[in-house]
Amino acid sequence: MPNLRGEAMLSVKDIMTTEVITVRPETEIVEATRLLLENHINGLPVVDDKGKLVGILCQSDLIVQQKKLPLPSFFTFLDGFIPLTSMKQLEKEIQKAVAVTVAQAMTPDPVTVTPDTGLNSVAALMVDKNFHTLPVVEKGRLVGIVGKEDVIRTLTNATLEKEASQPR
Repeated sequence: MPNLRGEAMLSVKDIMTTEVITVRPETEIVEATRLLLENHINGLPVVDDKGKLVGILCQSDLIVQQKKLPLPSFFTFLDGFIPLTSMKQLEKEIQKAVAVTVAQAMTPDPVTVTPDTGLNSVAALMVDKNFHTLPVVEKGRLVGIVGKEDVIRTLTNATLEKEASQPR
């Protein structure tokens, strides 16, 4: 589909990586961390034994393990304690901090895109929601992954090509 300038608009299928490194929920955190670091990637899609996407493990999920957990704040009212922080959120942070397996640290049901999602939509998601990695799903199956580096590389190449085609 062309944009307002008559140029073809790129979609996820034009820039995504199709050979995706994945992990399973039972994979140990140490192994997942090694995969992230050795492959210089920010996120690992987590798939079940049928290949269905069930979560994503990102570097930020692992950094939580080094974070100091906030102590819950309380105030007393009529001899009762009222928490000022969400106990559910605290429980989630504690679970991630002591995680041994990917299932304990991953973000379940991640935001995904399809191969036909436009590059503008992907860029907006990445900026607005601070996502670095987006799994690409088609008919419930993981078919690729797109990261900020893919978007930046594509935009840089398009700019260089445009400059090269300009008369001097």
